[in-house]
Amino acid sequence: MNHVFPPSPTVSVPVEGRAERFPVHRIYCVGRNYEEHAKEMGFTGREPPFFFQKPADAVLVAEPGVTADCPYPSQTSNLHHEIELVVAIGKGGRNIAAADAASHIFGYAVGLDMTRRDLQNDMKKQGRPWCIGKAFDQSAPIGAITPVDQTSHIEDAAIWLEVNGNERQRSQISMLIWNIGEIIEHLSAAWELQPGDLIYTGTPAGVAAVSKGDVMKGGVEGLQALNIRIT
Repeated sequence: MNHVFPPSPTVSVPVEGRAERFPVHRIYCVGRNYEEHAKEMGFTGREPPFFFQKPADAVLVAEPGVTADCPYPSQTSNLHHEIELVVAIGKGGRNIAAADAASHIFGYAVGLDMTRRDLQNDMKKQGRPWCIGKAFDQSAPIGAITPVDQTSHIEDAAIWLEVNGNERQRSQISMLIWNIGEIIEHLSAAWELQPGDLIYTGTPAGVAAVSKGDVMKGGVEGLQALNIRIT
């Protein structure tokens, strides 16, 4: 097949212990999925889950053992970190029951949902979509994916983030309002999931601003840590 210009290369993420990489199809994100974070954003309770997307090429890969540079984005003076467990889908499907969700998961990774908070808040006040606050270039840093057969008890794992060595966020995956199976059930009712989809499952309380020169280290117990420098 001929193209009018060369197509962009496939975005991919390293897989722990393998030479093969994970090709990214879509990025889905779950909003306000930890109660304490929902409260700090002005909401309470177990509201129905909602989702937003980032483009696949918003991925910023931190290769194992490397601190990846994340450019400070334009048009913002309030860039926030949001540490998240990322679910990598290996088998697609539609209307997947929560009880069957585990068979669709390829693995897990540590990710950051970087957010231009000032732009997001401006769009919220105007009742407009807030893609500009969430879906910008390099807004989805991610570390290596650990295959599901190399993980255990991920639902009870600790999740945390440090900035310049100081802890900012800490919680447990068990504190998700909507657990991993429920997320996949709700998401697959609205979209047909495909192999290569990444699901950012939500962030705990403690989101805050970062500046140029800050170094972030984030982790989920049992997974490859994520190291990012804001440049």
